[in-house]
Amino acid sequence: MTEEITVVLVDDHLLMREGLREILEMQPDIRVVGEAGDSASAVEVVTEQKPMVVLLDVEIPGDEVTTTVTRMHQFSPTTEIIILSMYDGPHLLQRLLALGIRGYLLKSASRQELIAGVRNACSGNGRIILSVSRRSLAQVPATTGALSRRELDVLELAAQAMSNAQIAAKLYLTEATVKRHLSNIFVKLGAVSRIDAVNKAVAASLIPSARVGETRVAGGVFESERWQDRP
Repeated sequence: MTEEITVVLVDDHLLMREGLREILEMQPDIRVVGEAGDSASAVEVVTEQKPMVVLLDVEIPGDEVTTTVTRMHQFSPTTEIIILSMYDGPHLLQRLLALGIRGYLLKSASRQELIAGVRNACSGNGRIILSVSRRSLAQVPATTGALSRRELDVLELAAQAMSNAQIAAKLYLTEATVKRHLSNIFVKLGAVSRIDAVNKAVAASLIPSARVGETRVAGGVFESERWQDRP
């Protein structure tokens, strides 16, 4: 790669951040542009610096990591996030993949794996780098992480029984774009209808259960027949 990769380090242990900085800045194409030790400061630094990559410790003080990831993407949509963790629990991995992270590395990973992960995040190949156990990976559903952030946005609004036109207005999209996203969602989840797509997404914890008026998703089963829109 010819473009310099800018990185923000987020970990509440100064020694860990110093070690990461030393490893990364030995590479001629990588530059650390900011650091933070808690979730609020992390979001602030990312918003200001708009780095290409964030290395985010999964257990930093403050907000839950999924909230931190969501806020970072909100304020710096082009930033790629790589999670660093001591553990590889499948349920958290599933939720983070659904939020669009580009990597999940155990802190036992080698420096070569770390550098490769940072470079991969900026390569444009769409690959997700995982450094987890086979057991953990086997427990992650095949569809996890398949949906893009925009597809998740569309599906969450669909779960609120919004029509294609309403979703389009809410997300500032055209109806044709909403239909295309829904078609992609159906394929990725193996769903045959909007109801089926929401049920599968809720069951996989890709989106939260929702309730709007008389329309609700409870226990993973959608209980309304109001959805008539097709993708």
